[in-house]
Amino acid sequence: MTRNAPRADIDEAQLEVSKPKDWAAGVPGVAVSLLRSVEQMGAGRTVRALRLLNQRQGFDCPGCAWPEPQQADGEHRKLAEFCENGAKAVAEEATKRRVGPEFFAAHPVSELAGRTDYWLGQQGRLTHPMVLREGATHYEPISWDDAFALVASKLQALSSPNEAVFYTSGRTSNEAAFLYQLLVRSFGTNNLPDCSNMCHESSGAALTESTGIGKGSVSLADIHRADLIVVVGQNPGTNHPRMLSALEEAKAAGARVIAVNPLPEAGLMRFKNPQTPRGVLGKGTALADEFAQIRLGGDLALFQAIGHLLLSWEEAAPGTVVDHDFVGSSAHGFDAYAKHLRELDWAAVDAATGLPREQITRIARMIAESERTVYCWAMGVTQHRHAVATIQEITNVALLRGMIGKPGAGLCPVRGHSNVQGDRTMGVWEKMPEKFLLALEAEFGIPVPREHGFDTVAAIRAMRDGKGKVFFGMGGNFAAATPDSEATERALRACELTAHVSTKLNRSHVVHGKTALILPTLGRTERDVQASGPQFVTVEDSMSCVHASHGRLRPASEHLLSEVVIVCRLARALFGPDHAVPWAEFEGDYDLIRDRIARVVPGCADYNTRVRQPDGFVLPHPPRDAREFRTDTGKANFTVSELEFPRVPEGRLLLQTLRSHDQYNTTIYGLSDRYRGIEDARRVVLVHAQDIAALGFADGEVVDLVSEWEDGERRAERFRLVAYPTARGCAAAYFPEANALVPLGSVAKKSNTPVSKAVVIRLEKAARAS
Repeated sequence: MTRNAPRADIDEAQLEVSKPKDWAAGVPGVAVSLLRSVEQMGAGRTVRALRLLNQRQGFDCPGCAWPEPQQADGEHRKLAEFCENGAKAVAEEATKRRVGPEFFAAHPVSELAGRTDYWLGQQGRLTHPMVLREGATHYEPISWDDAFALVASKLQALSSPNEAVFYTSGRTSNEAAFLYQLLVRSFGTNNLPDCSNMCHESSGAALTESTGIGKGSVSLADIHRADLIVVVGQNPGTNHPRMLSALEEAKAAGARVIAVNPLPEAGLMRFKNPQTPRGVLGKGTALADEFAQIRLGGDLALFQAIGHLLLSWEEAAPGTVVDHDFVGSSAHGFDAYAKHLRELDWAAVDAATGLPREQITRIARMIAESERTVYCWAMGVTQHRHAVATIQEITNVALLRGMIGKPGAGLCPVRGHSNVQGDRTMGVWEKMPEKFLLALEAEFGIPVPREHGFDTVAAIRAMRDGKGKVFFGMGGNFAAATPDSEATERALRACELTAHVSTKLNRSHVVHGKTALILPTLGRTERDVQASGPQFVTVEDSMSCVHASHGRLRPASEHLLSEVVIVCRLARALFGPDHAVPWAEFEGDYDLIRDRIARVVPGCADYNTRVRQPDGFVLPHPPRDAREFRTDTGKANFTVSELEFPRVPEGRLLLQTLRSHDQYNTTIYGLSDRYRGIEDARRVVLVHAQDIAALGFADGEVVDLVSEWEDGERRAERFRLVAYPTARGCAAAYFPEANALVPLGSVAKKSNTPVSKAVVIRLEKAARAS
């Protein structure tokens, strides 16, 4: 059995629990934003930073990928075009706190490894490249040239390029991502795991098969003009708060909203927009017209039931429900889909969803009556064993009603991290299509490998088993973001070298290989000046809009390098001065990188000109733009899936990992999950009061969480039970603390995404005293 125990710098006994809120944002959101910003940045830097955030001549938020509004010529964006968590993200990056050589001299790695993720992140910005040599107890300074030489020597010593793993997080710019994948493929491998492997990989796999492109088909304007918005497995109040403004605008125009979630999330109940009098002084805007409190993993069954009802109503009144013009001209597989759903097992639907049949009927009727429907989802859908099939069932329902390629309608996988979608567009994927690889070869005159590389789960296994010997991380916090914490840590520690391009201290720096490097980089907020002058970078939002981001703040240290420069200098150290790729030229002028992107990446012609337009440009999307589906059949594909849902043994619960409102991905901003009423603690497990009693425990009791999987058990120690109005039989706990419970072998079919939303656990009395 593997164990995960609490660390000492947070007193979990200070936990305060209050009633969950039924509204989000409002004056408290503004107050917290300003308080955290001033604490980290000071008053003057706060004003300068926040007025530039998400503005046309400012920088893109380093948090979520929600799009900025597209405005007419001459129009200005709102002064505060950001949310509470966006302000926190900027404060974390633009903080005045520093972590330099003197910090590492005072703190051995063994001490840092015993600290919480929150404590590590709160120490401040990294200022110098640092090395932990084999057998050493402390990180020490290293010059940039020596750091690049060290990485190059370790890579050159490998028996095969496939023994190296090159990870990417979602915040990397398009320019850095394009060069990074070019470096990796020039080296001779496609080992390019990224954070998408752990979040929306299921969306990409499902949509590529169903519609021919693994991206959403809507714009922000489509959400504003929709009749109905269905939000499934998503918590916008915490994860994408600016989406609440879009829902509010849609509601003002007459839209209805359906929320499908095991937890009653405040942001989907009511929104108090702090930029309106109604949001400050009034009750705000009620958002969800229907809240379906579904059991974890029941979404596939729900959408099969909706499809069944739509088809039955169509049979009773032909021509009133199914869009036969669309289905007949643009879709394939309808007959097989309809035949399958006629035999729906309603008893299985009841068991899977836990929803009253009359509520399912109401929801189906709302969908049947809507002329413009948008379907949104996030990781509550994508991180299940049957995630790909679930997304395809959502797509099936949309296809029935002709809701793709139509204003005010479409599919909207809401991506998490800023530019996670752009990284994939730029080629950061372990199995890029042949067309992209051919274009890369033609443009640069280099051979490109074709063998598919490691995704995140495969990379962990390879490192654990000695087949991956060098790990290079471009951003992110691999040790904390990944499943099965003990397996991941064992994998990283087995490496000859681990190197991380980072802005702040994190868990991955203290879970290290035999030799370890920390390579500090400029943040999104900071000025980037190279040989040709000031530079900007570009990013792609969740709705395929590519736009510029201009860092404006003074860098945290004169020793920082941009991600672009780090890639270019590493490439020069690795390949020498005569390589076919002009790395030195790219380092000095990012326009030259964008010229190459324009010739390689589909949809990016005339890139330099178009990203200089006030709101950038939108990448082509054939289903959205012309109802053109580039699938094997040449049409949108209905799919047939068996009704599948998690089966939980008696006396067990089904656990999902999730974020607190006071964090973004693995970055912990604070200890206040305000909307859920949890203060000053993170090792909590939310369980329905009746389930707590039925299992023989009491609210507030300290328990160990034990996950059960075919390869054994995993234990996360000392979590406090909190009675919470979640769906019966379900539980929730924060990641990364609960990642230890997610088995490495528990993955989604087709996408290989870790199943972090359906972990079978049992509760045991705490194994040891605090």
